[in-house]
Amino acid sequence: MVITTFDAYTRLSFLYIDKITNFLHQHLEKCEDDKSAIRKSLLYAAKEIPSLGGYAFVVEDKGTIVGATIINKTGMSEYQSENLLAYLVVHKEFRNKGIATKLLNEAIDYCNGNITLHINRKNDAIELFEKNGFESKKIQMTLHKK
Repeated sequence: MVITTFDAYTRLSFLYIDKITNFLHQHLEKCEDDKSAIRKSLLYAAKEIPSLGGYAFVVEDKGTIVGATIINKTGMSEYQSENLLAYLVVHKEFRNKGIATKLLNEAIDYCNGNITLHINRKNDAIELFEKNGFESKKIQMTLHKK
C-alpha cells in the first residue's frame, strides 16, 4: 500500500473528491459532520474553492481507499498552527495495522509548520495522536449562534 499525496499541484478530480468524501463519511465513526462539510474540506485542500489550500493523503489497496487524511492550511502562523488536520480515517477492516500512523507521519513530514486538530475528549484516537507528538495545551470553546 502506497500513500498518494494531493495538493494544489497534484490535483484531485471531482470524481476522486466524491470517492474520498464518501469514504470519509462512511468510516468516520462518532462524527456528526455532514458530507457537505467533508467535501468542503477536500475542495479547500485542493484549492477548488478560494482558499490557502492543503493536502489529502490517501492509501488504497487494490483500487479501494483504506485510509485518508485531510489537512487544510490556515495561514495563521502568528497565533495558530499553520495547518489544521481536518480528518484522519482508516477503513474498519484495516485498523490496527499501522495505516493511521503512516498517514499521520506522512502528513507531519510533508507539511510545513505546526499541525492542530480538534478532537472529542472521549475519542479513542487521542492515544494515537499523543504517541505521534501531539499535545493538549488549550481548550477550544465554540459559541454556536442560533
